[in-house]
Parts: sequence; structure tokens; C-alpha cells
Amino acid sequence: MLEKITNTFSDVFRKITGKSTITEKNIEEAVEQIKIALLEADVNLRVVRRFVNSTIEEAKGEKVLRAVDPGQQFIKIVHDKICALLGDEKKDLQLKGPDTLSIIVYVGLQGAGKTTAAAKLAARLKKEGRKPLLAACDLVRPAAVEQLSVLGEKIGVEVYKEDTKDAVKVAKNAVNFAKKNAFNTLIIDTAGRLQIDESMMDEIAQIKKAVNPDELILVADSMTGQSAVDVAKTFDEKLSLTGVILTKFDSDARGGAALSLKSVTGKPILFIGTGEKIEDFEPFHPDRIASRILGMGDVVSLVEKAQETIDLEEAEALQKKMASNDFTLQDMLEQLQRVKKMGPMESLMQMIPGLAGQIGDQDIDTSGMKMQEAIILSMTKKERANHLIIGPSRRKRIAKGSGTCVADVNKLIKQFEKTRLMMKKMSKNKGMQQKMMQQFGGMF
Repeated sequence: MLEKITNTFSDVFRKITGKSTITEKNIEEAVEQIKIALLEADVNLRVVRRFVNSTIEEAKGEKVLRAVDPGQQFIKIVHDKICALLGDEKKDLQLKGPDTLSIIVYVGLQGAGKTTAAAKLAARLKKEGRKPLLAACDLVRPAAVEQLSVLGEKIGVEVYKEDTKDAVKVAKNAVNFAKKNAFNTLIIDTAGRLQIDESMMDEIAQIKKAVNPDELILVADSMTGQSAVDVAKTFDEKLSLTGVILTKFDSDARGGAALSLKSVTGKPILFIGTGEKIEDFEPFHPDRIASRILGMGDVVSLVEKAQETIDLEEAEALQKKMASNDFTLQDMLEQLQRVKKMGPMESLMQMIPGLAGQIGDQDIDTSGMKMQEAIILSMTKKERANHLIIGPSRRKRIAKGSGTCVADVNKLIKQFEKTRLMMKKMSKNKGMQQKMMQQFGGMF
């Protein structure tokens, strides 16, 4: 995610913070590198010019040049400017109260991921306590209705559909159905096209007029860079968008669409798609994304992901097991599966300060975790509960069942025993716990 631009910013900051004093020449050189990085990231030219001019003007100020740590001051200026490009602050969906129907209409080009994004938002709103209904109004793309139905069933959200080619009629009827059945959020998935055409715009304009949505959201592919911004501009001129969702953000190494959209269209980015799973869908926080772009990590999002995955009662129960030396291979398996739920390891690493921009996909070997999971899953419940009963014959069977060798099984059990011992020592050593918390606290 945004690796290319992050690496450039990290290099620039490393050079400028390594200097004892900063001159106007140093600032100009650093900003020139940033300018090239933004242009290579496919950021809008006018946006880059404004960014460069305002950064140079502020960074050459007397306070910065004479500051105790001018390098850190310069980094803060760049961070604030990137935040401003991204939209300054997080924008929430403007939905009505739980007793009144709120309507969201999705628009965009074909292939941007509208249908999946509709299901992801429905799942998120359901988790937040709302009662969403999905409406299948993409009656052009083959199997679009079927795709939404399958996704709706997967997340436990009802899908309204009709056997007709009149999308406006389906949208109207979906509103009536939602009101009669006490749904408080309706998400309408409309048809996309391979390119912007008048017939498509007319259909969406008619749907908008018929249902009067609270949110009209463009779903755009972040990997298309400036094309996504141009599409957003055209849709906004014709339909008056309320916001944008950027899909495939996890695969976007450049970040041009995110960095240009707000400045060019004035519309906020509301959510980003960060993977193929339903839960890979995040609210867009400009300050956090700015920190990721600048290689500073994103501890807050990392903690939120952990909180979503780890139940407080389960965490307390695990702590008691650690203290009493009752930590089992089943517990180890559950921890591995929780880490998996938090998202791709590459994305998690990029959120840790100091690692962002320094670790590429080639540096992260997730095969080890998959192998450990396969080995434990090949064990019986008794073996997971008591690793001491796993003798040579059992190890052979486990290796065969997991597609590994006996040496791999031996290695896992040895690693588990070391982890168990370390956990027991740590749970009884308050000083060690405090020291670890202090070290972790230093990351914020």
C-alpha cells in the first residue's frame, strides 16, 4: 500500500533530519524530491504546484530555520500539507436516525468494485447496529444481481431484486419495501459502464430523482490514478456527489487518486477497500493515511484492528492461562487465526512506526504461519490440549496430515514450549511487563 511514495518520503526525511542545521538550499532540494515523487505518483499537476509552493513558503520561515529541531519541524509541515490534500479530517456518512430510512446510491464505472463495496458497507453498518437492505439495480452487467445476492447471503443482509430491466422502477420499489419492512438504511447498487456515456448518466439521474438519496457515492478504482480523479470530476458535475470510496487501496503503490481527489473535486473520501474480504473496508482518516504515506506508521488503526479481533474476556482468560502455565497448542492456533483476521501481514507491518516503507512483500514470509496453522490443525483435540503426549508416531502422522516433515513438527513444538515458558515468566514478572509497556509506549 503506497510503497513507492512512502519510500521516497522516508529517504527525503532521513537526509534532512541527519543535518545539524537546515538551509534554504536543503529545503529546496528536499521539496524538489517530494515534487518528483508526487508527479510519479500521478498526483494532479496543479495540486503538486500548490503543494510545493505552500510547503517552500512555510518551511523557509524564520521559525523553522531557527527551530531547536528544524528537521522535525519540516516533517510536521509536510505532514500537515499532505493531510490537507487528503481532506484534513475524517468525514462520516450523513445518515438519519435509526427510526428513519436513509438512502445511499452507489455509482461508478464497471470494474471499480461497486457491488463488493456495497456489501462491505452493508456489513459494516449492520455491525454498527443499523438494519441495512441492499437493492440490485445493476441490470446491465451479467450476473451482477446474482453476485449481490450471494454477498448479501454471506453477510446476512437481505437483497431486494426484481426480474425486470427497469432500474428506476426497482429503485423506487426498493424504497417502498424498505419502509414497509422497517429497514433504516438502503444501499442501491447501480449499473456501471466501461466508459462514461449519456445513457448511463441519464439512468442514474432518474434514480437520484426517484429516491432522493442522502448519500450519492462514487466507487472508484484507486489504481487508475488521475483517471479516477477525472471520472469523479465528471460524475460530480452531472450528479453532485457527496463522497468517494476508493477500492483496491491495498494494491495502490502510488497514491495519486487519494492525494488529488479532495483538491480537484472538493468531495471527501469516505472509505477505502483494503483487500478482497468483506471486513477489508476502512473509514478514510486523512491524518492516519498521511502518516502511512510519510513512513510514520499508523498505530491507531493497528490498535483498532486488534480491538475488533480480540475480545476483552478472551484476552483476560488467556492472561490467566499464561500465569498458570495452561497455555495450549489450541490457544496458539486461536492466536494465529486472530492475527490472520486482522488482515494481510504486509498491511499490518506498514502500520508500525519505523517499519513503514522499510519492509516489502519479499521481506515478509507468511508461509511459516500457514505451516504452523496446518500442523496444529492436523492434531487431535487431546494433542492440542496436552503437547506432552505427542510422541514419535504421532509426530509422523501429524507431519503427513499437514503436508510437512517431522522436523517441522518438532520445530513447532519446541517453539511452543519456549513461548509457553516465556509467557509464564512474563506474567509473573511485573517489572518485565512494565518495561515492555514502556517500550511499546515509546512508539506513540
